[in-house]
Amino acid sequence: MNISLLSKKNSKSSIWSGGLTYEYMIYPETANYIDRDFLFRISSATIEQAPSEFTKFKGYHRYLVMLDNGLDIEINKEKKSYEKSEIMEFKSDDEVTSYTKGIDFNWMVSEKVSNHKLKITNSNQNCKAEIIVLYSLDTTVIKINEKPYDLNPYDVLVIENPEKENIMFDFSTECLFGILDF
Repeated sequence: MNISLLSKKNSKSSIWSGGLTYEYMIYPETANYIDRDFLFRISSATIEQAPSEFTKFKGYHRYLVMLDNGLDIEINKEKKSYEKSEIMEFKSDDEVTSYTKGIDFNWMVSEKVSNHKLKITNSNQNCKAEIIVLYSLDTTVIKINEKPYDLNPYDVLVIENPEKENIMFDFSTECLFGILDF
């Protein structure tokens, strides 16, 4: 089992048409964002223009969570609204226009990956997934098999668990909890 703590301040930023994006992780490490050959990518973006068109990706499922306010959005010409911290799911090649400015969490997962899920939790969890993504919404302590990890707001813990060991999680506050199996 390999545990990586990734902080927003150490993430690399790049420009997208609506603001900035901060990449925490691309997997596998040999993958390239421009080549669209990754199995998953964890990032956070600022939406600085409204309206703004989301970048399209063919062959990816996407989870998006607004971190600082709600979201008014149009997906394939259908208007939708999401509350702060509500999980939005869509295909990365959908036509998506945001009418809200703010900061979001993004998790893109290749359609080649058969099993993935994102939820918000603050309760104890048992998990045997190959990859576990934990995103702190606030200052928090996450215990992994009783070992505490202190996270600042918007920090990420990624657990690579190729042996599918049973892992116990205990959360002091609400976090995003993602699982992925290849």
